[in-house]
Amino acid sequence: MRPGPADARRDRGQALPVYLTVIGALLLLAFAYFAVGQAAATRNGAQTAADAAALAAAQDTRAQLRDALLDAFRSGRLDGLGALLGGQLPDPTDDPCQRAGSFAAANKAHTTDCHPVTTDDGLNGYAASVETDYTVGTSVVPGTERRTAHASATAAIEPLCQWRGAQPSASPTPSASPTPSPSPSGTPSPGTLLCDGRNWVVDPANLTLFPSAAELFSVRLTR
Repeated sequence: MRPGPADARRDRGQALPVYLTVIGALLLLAFAYFAVGQAAATRNGAQTAADAAALAAAQDTRAQLRDALLDAFRSGRLDGLGALLGGQLPDPTDDPCQRAGSFAAANKAHTTDCHPVTTDDGLNGYAASVETDYTVGTSVVPGTERRTAHASATAAIEPLCQWRGAQPSASPTPSASPTPSPSPSGTPSPGTLLCDGRNWVVDPANLTLFPSAAELFSVRLTR
């Protein structure tokens, strides 16, 4: 016996709830994927802000290290030269973490922690942690409208220069003092900076050509 029109209508009526259930499940799955994408974008934004904050603090320290080196050569007080060239800044004139906070804010976040660190390979640097100023947003996952993202990053300051002090003359007399190498201005030079294959004879009377901060130190993210 062939099914009649009534049977066909009954079959369509039975199939409709199945179709609606499948469509509802697919929509829920799509919204869930959208929520995951929103969360990932927020986490990426937090990591970008953390990277920027850590790099900013390290770069600010690098600039202050160069200023400290210039002050040391101008004053002739070279006892702390090794520490400075090694990336150790004993007395910052400005707090590098303020710079970190500015860069975090530029990426719609704020710092929750910022402090100097020593990396696993012995380099000085800065670690920064941030929280986004925005949330994941409304989604099918409860609570995402109040959920922010957190991230951390560390930037290292890597020395690029070594110091070679002025050597005594080849045959000094008993009363003679060490003879420094001549500088471009004729002023006795305390020594030479060896920077990544380039030699720079320090001239305390003319420091206008002193290596830039980027020539003295590199700054990079470690994690």
